[in-house]
Amino acid sequence: MKTNEALQKDVQDAIKWEPLLHAAEIGVIVNDGIVTLTGTVDNYTKKREAEHAVKSVQGVKAVVEKIEVIFPNIGPKTDNDIASEIVSAYKWNWKIPNDKIQVKVENGWVNLDGEVDWNYQKDAAKNLICDLIGTKGIINNIKIKADVQDEIERKSIERALDRNWSINSSKISVKVSGSKITLSGSVKTPYQKDEASRIAWNAPGVSNVVNDLVLDNNYC
Repeated sequence: MKTNEALQKDVQDAIKWEPLLHAAEIGVIVNDGIVTLTGTVDNYTKKREAEHAVKSVQGVKAVVEKIEVIFPNIGPKTDNDIASEIVSAYKWNWKIPNDKIQVKVENGWVNLDGEVDWNYQKDAAKNLICDLIGTKGIINNIKIKADVQDEIERKSIERALDRNWSINSSKISVKVSGSKITLSGSVKTPYQKDEASRIAWNAPGVSNVVNDLVLDNNYC
């Protein structure tokens, strides 16, 4: 198991490796595998990118993200301005059924509600607005209401996990109950845990994925 100092250095190096990020903007505190990120960045994408970079580092058990978004002085931008830009962006994106999504903006924080058929639509609704100037954070409450009546095939999900180079599928168990998928077992990094969820969400008919995968320090 890595010491706090060794893991801190690995995390700092991972942040330095990302061209979008400036290591001087982000502080890293490590305590028994739990990484806390602090500091300020000038857009929401950097905030997400930092968290994503840290999750791929071996030895990281959890990430506590306390990075604050402070925009440069570019003139006033109201919540109404942000909401209008989001609605316009959704209108021209084929992935997003904009008639099913409600947008609320309060003090730069964007709240998304509604129902869509696929998780990729939920993700697209969030990802599309990450780069918008003025966005401080996103709360994605969109629900999945799958319009597929066929039974979800457990074997197809297991094969999809097996095809992924980053995951040891032999350590993951898949349970299907109606439109709900539960993943249990162990993985090596938070990145692998997120990737397993992403793969499970791609199965037709899924409305909920419960990720009970745990991080195993003795994983091999």
